[in-house]
Formats: sequence, C-alpha cells, structure tokens
Amino acid sequence: MELSYSGILLIIASAVVGYMISYIKSRFEVRAYKKELKEYKEHLNRQMKITGEGNRNIEKELAKLKKDNENLRISVKTLGQKPGRAELRLLNIYDGALRKMMLKAPGFSSAWEVSLQEAEREYEENEKGFKSIIKKVFTPSISHNSETQYATEQKEGFL
Repeated sequence: MELSYSGILLIIASAVVGYMISYIKSRFEVRAYKKELKEYKEHLNRQMKITGEGNRNIEKELAKLKKDNENLRISVKTLGQKPGRAELRLLNIYDGALRKMMLKAPGFSSAWEVSLQEAEREYEENEKGFKSIIKKVFTPSISHNSETQYATEQKEGFL
C-alpha cells in the first residue's frame, strides 16, 4: 500500500467534505433548537402574563371582600347597639337557658347557672356568626316550650 500525493489529498478532501457536511447539519439543528427555545420562551412569557393578571384580579377581589367584610362587621356592631337590643339579647339568653333548664331540672340553682352560661356562650357565637341565624329564627320560643310542657303535664296527669 503505497500512499501517493493524490491518495493523501483524496483522504484530506474527504475529511474536509465530511466536516463541512457535519458542520452544515449541526447549524440546521442549532437553528431548529433556537427556534424551539424561542417558542418556549414566548409561551412561558404568555403564561406568566396570564397568571400575573389572574393574581392581580384575585388580590383586587380579596381586598374588596375584606373591605365589605369590615363594613358588614361595623354594621352588625352598630345594629347591636340600637336601643332595646341589650334587652332582646338578655331575653334570648334567658330563653335558651330556660329551654336547657327544662331538660336538666334535677338541681335548679347549679343547673340554672350552667344553662345560663351555655346560653350566653351560644348567643355570643350567634353574634359572631359561628352558628347559623336560621337556627336562631326557627328554634321554638319560650311560649312554644311552655305550651308543649303544659300539654305534656296534662297528659301525664300533673295538672
């Protein structure tokens, strides 16, 4: 095997041509990757704008709801301080205590104190919104309980 100048030149030329073809192919791949990367960046930018806009809307809504909540809290406090509200509050507390007392009647004084404290706690929870106002409206009143108790006592022969 003898290498001549033409053989060496042919080997060098084929290496250079192979390198050039490889270089051109890599340039096309790099261009395609850059284009894909640019599309990903644009997509990410759009998503960040959408998310940022949504977050701003949620923050505005949260601020509005906090303001409305504070206004309603102040309105409830103001309405609670109207004349006659203290008496109505005390009446509701006594009503709840009496209903509990009818259930726990063995010892009147201790049961009355326990019932009164429970009724005051429940009324405070109602005022703070822990319990539903609907339950307060639809629970039987003192007159309904006394009528029911009177009817029960008549049936049992106490009266």
